[in-house]
Amino acid sequence: MLHYSRYKHQTSSEWVTFVHGAGGSSSIWFKQVRDYAKHYNVLLLDLRGHGNSKPTIKRAFEKRYTFDSIVDDIIEVLDYEKIEKSHFIGISLGTILIRQLAENHPERVSSMIMGGAIMKLNIRSQILMRLGNIVKSVIPYLWLYRFFAFIIMPKKNHRESRLLFVREAKKLYHKEFLRWYRLTSELKPLLRLFRQVDVGIPTLYVMGEEDYMFLPSVQQLAGMHQASQIAVVPDCGHVVNVEQPEVFNKTTLGFLKSLS
Repeated sequence: MLHYSRYKHQTSSEWVTFVHGAGGSSSIWFKQVRDYAKHYNVLLLDLRGHGNSKPTIKRAFEKRYTFDSIVDDIIEVLDYEKIEKSHFIGISLGTILIRQLAENHPERVSSMIMGGAIMKLNIRSQILMRLGNIVKSVIPYLWLYRFFAFIIMPKKNHRESRLLFVREAKKLYHKEFLRWYRLTSELKPLLRLFRQVDVGIPTLYVMGEEDYMFLPSVQQLAGMHQASQIAVVPDCGHVVNVEQPEVFNKTTLGFLKSLS
């Protein structure tokens, strides 16, 4: 089972589950926990191979992961904690996992908050993925990860987010990185499905104004899906919860409050 932490609220029955991105860990939510724990029960997950979720013997023999199998990891924790339904907050690749979870188990999702959401790969990101496929078995994975982090978060005010993700990525094993990287082969058809199908679950996209690789497609998507809305954070890049935590917390908590 995944490693996780939980913070129980004395009176609230609602849960909020945080899902980090590839190469990160539950520690990236440290600027959210205090504010959220005042109002909700909080569940923080470390995805397989990340943070304190070390690879198991069973997974050591898996050649590749799938989005469905990783979603099943999350559901396993919810079932173990007897959490029937939760709000979900994700960042970067974590938003893809949440959207897949909503596809597979819509009855478990109260709402979705998607920070730095990835809903379409533009030409530049597709070139990066192809380049990564060519060199991923040749050069140290941390070089590749640093390069990707710099391309996605290039500005001076993105530095804290960039360093945080690189620091967490150092805890990954090389084989674990390759398993996660192979997931990119599933992305294009999966993201096409997400854009075409509106699951009807209340969704808030929180995007940085400077998230040039992913913002345009999310703006278009939010205008197409009736249950979706978008908040664009000025002077902010991809990892909105780290770069602008006060704005992120105020915006997302306000969204959840509006639902009730």
